[in-house]
Amino acid sequence: MLKAANSLSFMSSSVENNKFWAGPVSSIVFDEEGIRACLLQLESPCFAVRVDNRIGFSNEGELSTASSGIELLAALPPQPARSWGNPEFNELFGLTYAYVGGSMAQGISSEELVIALGKAGMLGSFGAAGLSPARIEAAIKRIQAELPTEPYAFNLIHSPSEESIERRAVELYLQYGVSIVEASAFLDLTPHIVRYRAAGLSQDANGNIQIKNRVIAKLSRREVAAKFMQPAPERILRDLVEAGQITAEQAALAAKVPGADYITVEADSGGHTDNRPLVCLLPSLMDLRDEIQDKYGYARPVGVGAAGGIGTPAATLAAFMMGADYVVTGSANSACVEAGTSEHTKKLLAQAEMPDVMMAPSADMFEMGVKVQLLKRGTLFPLRSQKLYDLYRAYDSIEQIPAAELAIVEKQYFRKSANEVWAETVKFFQERDPEQLAKAQENPKRKMGLIFRWYLGLSSRWSNTGEKGREMDYQIWCGPAMGAFNDWVRGTYLEQPQNRKAVDVGMHLLTGAAYLNRLQALKMAGLQLPISFKRYRPEAGKFNAIG
Repeated sequence: MLKAANSLSFMSSSVENNKFWAGPVSSIVFDEEGIRACLLQLESPCFAVRVDNRIGFSNEGELSTASSGIELLAALPPQPARSWGNPEFNELFGLTYAYVGGSMAQGISSEELVIALGKAGMLGSFGAAGLSPARIEAAIKRIQAELPTEPYAFNLIHSPSEESIERRAVELYLQYGVSIVEASAFLDLTPHIVRYRAAGLSQDANGNIQIKNRVIAKLSRREVAAKFMQPAPERILRDLVEAGQITAEQAALAAKVPGADYITVEADSGGHTDNRPLVCLLPSLMDLRDEIQDKYGYARPVGVGAAGGIGTPAATLAAFMMGADYVVTGSANSACVEAGTSEHTKKLLAQAEMPDVMMAPSADMFEMGVKVQLLKRGTLFPLRSQKLYDLYRAYDSIEQIPAAELAIVEKQYFRKSANEVWAETVKFFQERDPEQLAKAQENPKRKMGLIFRWYLGLSSRWSNTGEKGREMDYQIWCGPAMGAFNDWVRGTYLEQPQNRKAVDVGMHLLTGAAYLNRLQALKMAGLQLPISFKRYRPEAGKFNAIG
């Protein structure tokens, strides 16, 4: 039972003086369980009232100017999970919820995950990065068959070391009519992402620009964001026209629209990240968006979403309160049953705490020194990959590495000789990108880089397939949101990875954010609930009917 404290005013700023509550007295609840249930009826309004110096709550009734002896302390409007975010985002992509399951490479964001989210009115992005064109094509066919009218997206990762991979992915997306692409890890606009965007442009009978190919750019740097928020560079458009990849009309239209429809501000996340705090980064890029909108006056301004660190209802609420049009989760999904990770990896992720992550060299941008954030608990990969990068920087060829150092790498990391690794590397790139082999033959250091990337590339595959005997070499992309998520769900059914379903997780994050927002509204009205109310605890079976 709650009692009014003399030191509190209890008159909400949203409720005028002398307002009372009119409704069935029998609907007022005073016990903690009843009050919590009342607050969680998000589809209904929630009234806080005072009766004989007791504070109760009801989901029924209305405001009244006539005295009923029951004083109204606060009136909270309905706030269902679907009310979060920008309605234009949902309308554009055909969503019910402003919630995105972001792409995680090597198919961790699997077909199953994308399909589950799509059927529930959320947007899932298939993790195409690192996969062969044939594997991506198979994923397109399956997802399109399962989601004929529902939303889905595919990832396009910037591939400066293997330009042909990026080009082939775009060709597949254009061939199969994939209409939403999540562009990630871009350092600059490339002809391929510009081609994808421009190839979907046309004009209707009234002269309005129609955009068929939508781009959501996931990034963390102002200078990169500015490129996606502005029209594509003239030189790239001109080259694409000359190459016959877009028409002159499409190039002209591309000069009038931004390079992306939405920017996902990626803070401290798993995989590629600059480890930046969301509370600093999101407002900065929203201000940049406003400056660019003032300059170009787009019919539809570029939207801004939030990613990185979104693993709890509190973080979800914070992102929306800062103005995010939508939220994106990643690490929290990688331990879900639909994720393309092995059972062993899921268990490691479900045990992770916030400090259990570290930065280590990236496989796709190894030679450039780019790093990704990984799980360090239960695997030696982060330390071993850093050792390989140190050797790459110190020597100009595999032959220059001291014999003792190379012996450790061959025995403990490769478990075979460097020559055997190179033979496998040659076979791999003969099918995937023969140009890499030609460059390596002319440059011994590049050859060494490809040999080291053999280990880095397979390590993530081992993690996903559950390669026996290679557990200590698993590369597991993970951000601190994973540890925060585990802290939140500890003691609930979601503590066990076999119970974690992507839609369930998303709905609990959105619902929990709404619940916490109601508590905050009550606090601002002068009504402080006991600390036992402060946590939203996910309940099993709550969202079984969704999707």
